[in-house]
Amino acid sequence: MQSKYQVKDVLSVLGNQVENLGLNSWQLRTLNAIKRCRTPQMGGRIEQCDKCGKRHLFYNSCRNRHCPSCQGHKREQWIQAREAELLPVSYYHVVFTLPSELNPMALSNPKELYNILFKTAWATLHQFGNNQGLQLGMIAVLHTWGQNLSLHPHLHCIVSAGGTDKNGQWQKAGRNKKYLYPVKAMSKVFRAKFVAEMRASSLGHQDMYDTLFKKQWVVYAKRPFSKPNDVIEYLGRYTHKVAISNHRLQAVEKNHVCFSYKDYRQGGKKKQMRLTHTEFIRRFAQHILPKSFVRIRHYGILSSTQKRKKLLELQRKLGVQPIPQKQEPKTRLGICPVCKKGRLRVIMRFDHRGPPVYSLMGLSGELSQMDKNCITC
Repeated sequence: MQSKYQVKDVLSVLGNQVENLGLNSWQLRTLNAIKRCRTPQMGGRIEQCDKCGKRHLFYNSCRNRHCPSCQGHKREQWIQAREAELLPVSYYHVVFTLPSELNPMALSNPKELYNILFKTAWATLHQFGNNQGLQLGMIAVLHTWGQNLSLHPHLHCIVSAGGTDKNGQWQKAGRNKKYLYPVKAMSKVFRAKFVAEMRASSLGHQDMYDTLFKKQWVVYAKRPFSKPNDVIEYLGRYTHKVAISNHRLQAVEKNHVCFSYKDYRQGGKKKQMRLTHTEFIRRFAQHILPKSFVRIRHYGILSSTQKRKKLLELQRKLGVQPIPQKQEPKTRLGICPVCKKGRLRVIMRFDHRGPPVYSLMGLSGELSQMDKNCITC
């Protein structure tokens, strides 16, 4: 069900004022794409049900990865692809968080800083695994936001509770069923590796390095998941999330935006926050990643180079039955919203000028005034 309020509504209210927020050209391009998403400006298509014959008018989506309206289908596709790579072993959820002192650098040099975050998170886990003679596997997803849209860079990682030894045999990692490795030890190693990478990259200065070493860095680890499939479903919540989803918007008023958030300092208590349009979009925009930046990465036995051969061999040794490829995603996308049985087939595409009037006969639902204004004769 479509949310009553959407991020693009705030952008529409702001109009050209968004250009006065001090954003870079890539951020402005992204916001413009979100603003136009599923509107007549994007063009669209008419689809017809192969069962009941009803026709439906759809406007094209922007397909931008930061758009709150464009991620559901991609998430389901990603989940199904990862299910084919599962091993019948335990997995841990580990979170690596950067201290707030690095927030200014995350805004000025996001690509460099976030690359170091990925590199050192894996280097930390790789070192602990290597100490046991094991090659672990990790999937890492970058999030940069907190619940109130503040800057809060951190990695959500799914880590295998074991790895392969030098003979390619599976071995359990760690020495305790409740956690993979001690979080205090991982935190210290993570901090040391991160600051070392900053020095090597000439990011920051000596005073900053000293300050970072005085901080207690946070590495959080949950108990292992009960079933391998639970891992992917859980991580699927994070893979294609954006800074704020449309359903959290409570109101878009003349001068303010009201949205819900969870205050984790008070046990996840649900609250509401009210921001001006400009402040809301400013906060949203700081989570727009650099162009082509990869925010989901795979390492070790789950990396792309090892998945082609070694992972398949390991699955065979552990008795995993291969999952047929190219299954249709488990979504309602493409299903007729009227009869709920037929598949929708594209019978016409059109650009921003809209479809010709003759093609609208038999369309399901009412056209809005905006729709009517874009239709050509």
